[in-house]
Amino acid sequence: MRSTAVREQSARARCSAVHPEMRDGCTLDDPEFIAWQQGRWLDPADRESWWRSRLDVVAEATGRGVAMRRLRVVSEPVTDYIRYEYAVTFPNIAAGEDAWWLPRSRAGDLLLPGLDGWVMDDEVVILHHFAGNGQWAEAGMEVRTDPDLAQRYLAAYEVAWERATPHADYRPA
Repeated sequence: MRSTAVREQSARARCSAVHPEMRDGCTLDDPEFIAWQQGRWLDPADRESWWRSRLDVVAEATGRGVAMRRLRVVSEPVTDYIRYEYAVTFPNIAAGEDAWWLPRSRAGDLLLPGLDGWVMDDEVVILHHFAGNGQWAEAGMEVRTDPDLAQRYLAAYEVAWERATPHADYRPA
């Protein structure tokens, strides 16, 4: 259900999909994260080894003109999980997503949403509910068609985006 909501809404998106992420770690039991910690890094030259079905959705959406943007607000020095996310961002970019990074120290005067999530086409908000330990909470993802909430998320997102650094220029501290 979790990834299904994002996939379904991404497939329906007409013009934009933005994804603010503000957690320094989540789903720490993810097999891919554990493999990365054990030294299994993705090889950019071996596309077949890292291309995932989720990336098909991103490539299809961006191919039809949907602007997909991901903003990661991170504490520095970064956690191992953020180092992992940084290392595995290139597939998202290859699929057409734009990813930027904002050190939390540069966001102190911003009002950011309390939950990570997605905003699709300025009207659909997918809220991600995590427990304190970074695992998915029982609520998982909550999909709301709420243009007012979407506009509040987007207003905060745009101010943060202006301060962020593109993935190609960011180096985790």
